[in-house]
Amino acid sequence: MGVRIDIAGLRQERVAVVPSPLAELGMALHALSESGHHPGLQGWATGVTARLDSHLADRMCEADFLWRSTFSDLFLPSAGVPGRATRPGATLAEELDLLDKLTDEQFVDAALEFTCALPYSAHGPAALADPGSRRRALELAAARGPQQLRFSERLLADPPRIRAWLRQFLEDCEEAFFAETWARLRQQLTADARHKSELLRRKGLAEALAAVSPAVTLDESAARITVDKLGDGRTATADGGLLLVPTSLGRPHLMVLHRYGWQPVLHYPVASAELTAPPSVEQLTLRMSALSHPVRMRLCRSLARSAFTTGELTQVHGMTAPEISRHLGVLKKAGLVTTRRRGRYVLHQLDVTVVARLGSDFLEGILR
Repeated sequence: MGVRIDIAGLRQERVAVVPSPLAELGMALHALSESGHHPGLQGWATGVTARLDSHLADRMCEADFLWRSTFSDLFLPSAGVPGRATRPGATLAEELDLLDKLTDEQFVDAALEFTCALPYSAHGPAALADPGSRRRALELAAARGPQQLRFSERLLADPPRIRAWLRQFLEDCEEAFFAETWARLRQQLTADARHKSELLRRKGLAEALAAVSPAVTLDESAARITVDKLGDGRTATADGGLLLVPTSLGRPHLMVLHRYGWQPVLHYPVASAELTAPPSVEQLTLRMSALSHPVRMRLCRSLARSAFTTGELTQVHGMTAPEISRHLGVLKKAGLVTTRRRGRYVLHQLDVTVVARLGSDFLEGILR
């Protein structure tokens, strides 16, 4: 599992770490629509929502599927500009100009991503040109509800009109709340980009990616970056570059733009000092599986209260030593149980901190 980026032939100077005001506005809209994904932003979201003009709030709901259930690639338009080497603009206006450079076909396909109707990682027929793809997109939009269907019908009938509507909406969001938010976040994002760029220059891509997230790894021998996610995907830098775009509002989402023909982008949350590194998908699977067995659940009940030897656990639970050892082995492999030696005895105890994090770890793993 995971998203793989083939970087064969990629030159270091084609890797850029750049904040994107448009991508951050997209994350702001997502956080306003899905506050449950971002409990740490609920105060900010409540404040913004309270000040919103009712007309803008209604328009925000009109196309929220572009940022609520998916994060449309329209918020990273620099990746779609021909040449696959364009960087995000310094201002929202510059980024919206980049959005205007996308062809109608690119715009429509990216906007219809919420229907899951079109190929993403591979080349396929475009909805504007192919009747079958168009029909399928409308069928899937209808299944999502009348609002999505109306939007999709207008988009396919008159792309320039929807493009103008979206640009005006995003400009109104900037005036209403995002200019203030961006002024506060820009310094942090710029500092993070500068730090990652310095790591890239001095220590190479592997160190820079390790600083982005423990979920991102580089296999230099295979010339491949792997992002540990529950979904699958594949892309390549080919003759283009690689963009690393930090976000202050995006945690826990670590997103990879891997659309066919677009420049690959890692859209990553800036580090938070108080949070520990998230477990890999494999570790999370091991932990959830280890706890799914009723015997191991009962062992955890004992081990959460005190440290026990294997012999003591056999007495408490009425099982043989090999059976207890086998279940303890599963729990230890999953990182849920710690052991320490006291004289000739080995004591086992549940790591309650790890178990306490499982709920947030699970949520972060599936949202990553």
